Amino acid sequence: MNGAARPGAGANGASDDPGAGRHVVLSMGSNLGDRRAALRAGVDDLAATPGIAHVRVSSVYLTEPVGVVGQDDFLNIVVTADTVLEPLALLERANAVEAAHGRRRDPRVPHGPRTLDIDLVVVEGLTSATRRLRLPHPRAHERAFVLVPWAELEPRAVLPQGRILDLLDGMDASGVVRTDPPIHPRRGE
Repeated sequence: MNGAARPGAGANGASDDPGAGRHVVLSMGSNLGDRRAALRAGVDDLAATPGIAHVRVSSVYLTEPVGVVGQDDFLNIVVTADTVLEPLALLERANAVEAAHGRRRDPRVPHGPRTLDIDLVVVEGLTSATRRLRLPHPRAHERAFVLVPWAELEPRAVLPQGRILDLLDGMDASGVVRTDPPIHPRRGE
């Protein structure tokens, strides 16, 4: 992983300095059960995580599944935030939120149906090419279901392959349809 160790980082992967945060982009999707409720719960759980702040959420988009056919359509959103969590700690938190909402990983069907899927797309200023974590997400530039909601929040965002608006111009995004307004994190409810 590129990037220097952060001063004041504690054992849980969080820095002691709230001003030392990095901007992050996450993609969330659900195609099993009450999809909107799963996204709502995922947003609320991430927003309630110590070390995560300034959470913004895109509108909700209906999208066709990628990879495995014969499954229900997804609801997808993009979440941006600032965090003092180190990338692996953020990944572990995302995996814990998925599991808390019924996500079961089947290695035989990696793109199968899921109650909640959370991917780290970008962690500001960092790249990673480890087995556990690849940053930026290696397929984000190909996925309209990531780029469309992300462009809603950050139209000037850039991936190594180019500006996300330029990437969208080069792909068919007609299967990504806005269905609902943004899911705003609930505070203290």
